[in-house]
Amino acid sequence: MTQPTHIRRVPGPRPRLLDLFSCAGGAAMGYHRAGFDVDGCDIADRPNYPFTYYQGDALTYLALLIASGEIRRYAFVHASPPCQHGCALTVGTNASQGWGRAHVDLVAPVRDLLEATGLPYAIEQPNGRAAIRKDLTLCGEMFGLGVIRHRNFELGGWTTEQPAHVPHRGRVRGYRHGRFYDGPYVAAYGAGGGKPTVPELQVAMGMDWTDVREELTEAIPPAYTEFIGRAYLATLAPVLGVAA
Repeated sequence: MTQPTHIRRVPGPRPRLLDLFSCAGGAAMGYHRAGFDVDGCDIADRPNYPFTYYQGDALTYLALLIASGEIRRYAFVHASPPCQHGCALTVGTNASQGWGRAHVDLVAPVRDLLEATGLPYAIEQPNGRAAIRKDLTLCGEMFGLGVIRHRNFELGGWTTEQPAHVPHRGRVRGYRHGRFYDGPYVAAYGAGGGKPTVPELQVAMGMDWTDVREELTEAIPPAYTEFIGRAYLATLAPVLGVAA
């Protein structure tokens, strides 16, 4: 596995969060807005990542942090292991855009290492992908976004209430079986079949710091992790003796 390479560090006084498989920082931005300083790690070069960043294999990096004791500088860990494993549609779509690569199911080894940290964590996966506990399911309509983008989260070492699912206002815009459908949401994947432009994706996802389509289509909307980050910090309020 690739040894992590330190790219840049952005210091700060707030509780620190480790963002594994970070892509361009959709999850990271939400946690930052919730009140965390964030360190990201991704196997690919992600120059658009807006916070502290390490390029390297996320599992290797996490194991090194655990072995060295450096994991203790973190208060929380978020992981979004590759979700394309076992999904011919996503792999085929990415390959057609020049992003295709081999994917393996990393959820189990990620969970094992996260449990070894002793820290609270969240693992994210889309519907119908690798088996995780669905402790929390979020949807773009819950936050008034221009994407539906259901995502499941397994919460380790803490819990929060599931918000009510908000009924969708219509269809996802685009072609289905040769017929075009309009609607209030854009399809945040691929590039053909009536898919949104990059500026439309930026607005729909709430991500204005990257204009790379792959990064936008693979991201979690920051609104999701802002909700998670605020929910976790609220659980600490009684311990810290502050108002939630």
